[in-house]
This record gives sequence, structure tokens and C-alpha cells, in this order.
Amino acid sequence: MKSFQNPDCRREFAVTKYSNLGEFLRDQKNSSIRLTFAEVERIIGHKLPRSARYPAWWSNHPSNNVMTKVWLAAGFKTEQVDIERKKLVFRRVETKSSASNPKREIPGTEKGYYPFYGAMKGLITIPPDVDLTEPADPEWGKVYD
Repeated sequence: MKSFQNPDCRREFAVTKYSNLGEFLRDQKNSSIRLTFAEVERIIGHKLPRSARYPAWWSNHPSNNVMTKVWLAAGFKTEQVDIERKKLVFRRVETKSSASNPKREIPGTEKGYYPFYGAMKGLITIPPDVDLTEPADPEWGKVYD
């Protein structure tokens, strides 16, 4: 992830290397876009990871990978992924909110900034001598002895 300085609020926010794909998809008028893996690489400006050779990498599960989150946030899902021929289809997903506002954006991301990234950073500090795996109640373990 790259970090950029937002001049408006003087905070740093993360932008993934796949953000260009999200912008590209949101700008599309058609409900489906056929792309080769090479075209996807041209759009993102980077080579796809080696794991993109596997169909599971292209699944639409939000916790799959960073790029999955980008195409889902842009309102698209992958279909017809052909690993052998290195091509796929991105299909627009109509939801109640996207039907009324097809270019829906996350607030604050207009310039590529993600205002909530790291919002909780620094609020919790764990002292170095604390073992988080140790039971809070020392008597608790004696129940099973």
C-alpha cells in the first residue's frame, strides 16, 4: 500500500496499488467489461501477483484479497474467469444504492484518500510485559486440573 498526505486535513491515508482498477470500473457505462489479465495489469500499472493464476484469487469473497475489495466497492463482480486464456468478465452488480447512484463513492475518497484507514491507530497500547494469551483469572485453569 502507498501512503499519501491529504493536504486538506494533514493526515496520511492508504491507497492500494489496485485503486486504478476501481476508478476504471466506476467510469464504465456498460454492465459488463471483458478484459484480459494483461489489460488488467495495464490498468493497475503493475503485474498481477502469482496467486492470480488460481481461480480462487478471482473469487468475489470480500476477504479474498485487496483487489477483490476494489472491484466489489466499484459495484462489480468477476465472472467467466478463464485462467488458461487469461481473461475474465467484470459484471456490474445492481443494488438499491447503486441503482440510484451508479458512481457511488466512499465518502472522502474522491481524491483517492481513505479517511477511516488507521482511525483507531494509537488508541490502544499493550505494555511489552503483558501476555495476551495468559488467562485473566489465574484460578480459571484450575477448574480443569
